[in-house]
Amino acid sequence: MMKKAALTLILVSLLCAGCATTGGSNEEEPTLTDAVLVPTAEAAALVETAAIVAEGGSKQEEGEVPLVVAESEKPEEVIVQGRNEPHQVIHDLVAEAQTLLHDVELQYVFTGKGRRQVLRGRPVAFALWSDTKREWSVAHIELPRPPINWRPGRKPLPFRTITPGIQARHVKGTGAERLMFAFSQDGEPLKVYGRKFPVFDNDLLKRGQWRAVVQTAKPIVYLPFTEDTFDPGFVSSGKEFLVATASKAIEELRLAQVRSAAFPGELLADAIPLSVITTLAVIEQTDDADYVEKQAVAFDEVLSQYGLKQEEAYRYSVSSANALGPMQFTNRRGNGTYSLVVRRCRGANLDPVFESGATNLLNAMKAAVCLLDIELAQMRADIRRAYRDNPTVLGIFPVAAYNGGPRNVTKLHGVLTRMKVKLDQLSRPGVQLAGTSVRCPCVWKSDGTDVRPVTIPRYNNENRWYIEKYQSIVNLFE
Repeated sequence: MMKKAALTLILVSLLCAGCATTGGSNEEEPTLTDAVLVPTAEAAALVETAAIVAEGGSKQEEGEVPLVVAESEKPEEVIVQGRNEPHQVIHDLVAEAQTLLHDVELQYVFTGKGRRQVLRGRPVAFALWSDTKREWSVAHIELPRPPINWRPGRKPLPFRTITPGIQARHVKGTGAERLMFAFSQDGEPLKVYGRKFPVFDNDLLKRGQWRAVVQTAKPIVYLPFTEDTFDPGFVSSGKEFLVATASKAIEELRLAQVRSAAFPGELLADAIPLSVITTLAVIEQTDDADYVEKQAVAFDEVLSQYGLKQEEAYRYSVSSANALGPMQFTNRRGNGTYSLVVRRCRGANLDPVFESGATNLLNAMKAAVCLLDIELAQMRADIRRAYRDNPTVLGIFPVAAYNGGPRNVTKLHGVLTRMKVKLDQLSRPGVQLAGTSVRCPCVWKSDGTDVRPVTIPRYNNENRWYIEKYQSIVNLFE
C-alpha cells in the first residue's frame, strides 16, 4: 500500500511539474508532440515500471507448461572437469547441482479427507552452494497449488519454507521458466545453481483431480536465470549460439527454395534479415519492466541464459496467454499462430506438432521467419516498399505484427502519420542531446543530417515497448 501511495505521489509531482506527457488515466490519449521533456531517468523508470505491471504485461506471470513438453525433456549430458574461467566454473556447478537434484524426492502434502482431499501446494527443490563451507545443501519450498493468483508489484507470493534453518525470499516468477528464490543460512547468502520443479497435467488441474495430478506429475531439473549464473562469457556465447542457430534456419529455408509471400519471385531466406530473428529470440524473453529498469543489462541476462542452457534455454517459457517456447508461439486448440504458419509455409518442413515445434529453437526460428513474411504480405504496399529498402529500421512493422497482429501495424502506422513521421524518415536510434530528453518508447526521425527521437503515443503499451526493445538491440546482431 505504501509503495502504491509513493507511486501516486510521484505521478502527481510529475504532472504538477508541467511535463507534457499523458494524463492520469491509462485510457487517455497523450498529446502528440515531437519532444517530451521528462524528469530524472530514475523517476521515469519507476513510473513506467508501475504502468507496465498494472497492465499485466509482465512475463513473471506465467502459464502452465504442457505436460507433453516436460515428458519430452532432453536429459543434459553432465560433464564436470577442472576449469579456471568464471563461466566454466559456473557451468560445472550447475552440472553438479543437476546430479544432486536427480534423486531428490519432491514432498507432496494433501489436506482434507475423502472426496474433499486436496493438494496443499506445489513443492519445489533448490540446490544451494555455500562459498564459505564449500558444500551443497537442498532447500524445499512449497508454492500455492496452481493456478497461482499473483502479480509482480502487488502482494508478495505466499509460500512455505519446508527445510529448517534455511531463509527463503521470492525473487520473481511463478512457473517452470522464471520461478526463482534467494536463500541464506546463518546470515550467509547461498548461491542457487539448480532447481527441481514439477509440471502438472493441465486438464487434471482444471478438474481438481489432485491425486491424479501428483501421480502424473513430471519433475524437471531446469534452472532459470539467476544472478549467480550470470557471466559475460555466457553473454558472448549466447549471442554466438543465436546467430549460429538463426543462420542454420535461414540456410535450411534457402536450400528448400521456400518462396516469399510478401515479395513474389524472391526467396523467403532473403526476405527477413538474420538480425531480426535473433533479436526476437531475445526480446520475446525480456520482461518489459526489467528492460525499463535495467536497459541493456536485461538483454544480457537473457543472452546469458542462452549461453548457459543453449538449446534448452526458454524451452519451458509459457506466458500467461499460453504462448510457448523461445519464440512464443500459440496453439489455441490447434488454431493458433503456429498451426497457421505450418499450413501457410509448407515448404519450410516445420514440425507439425505444436509442443515439439514451438520448443525447438531451430524449428521455431524457421517458423518465425515464415510468420514475419506472412505478416508483411498483408501490410500496405508503401510499408512493404519501405521495408524492402531498409529492412532493419522498418523491421518495427513486422515486429509489431509478430507481437500483436495486423491491428497493431495499422495503429502504429496511424500514430506515425499523426506524428508527421514519414516512412522514409525513420532511422536507426541515435544519441539524445543533453537537456532534450524525450520520453520513450520512441522512434527515431531523420531531419536532414539530424536524427531525433519522437515519443510513440500510447496505442498498445506492450507493443510500444516491444518496438523499443527491438530498436535497442537489433544492431547487436548485424
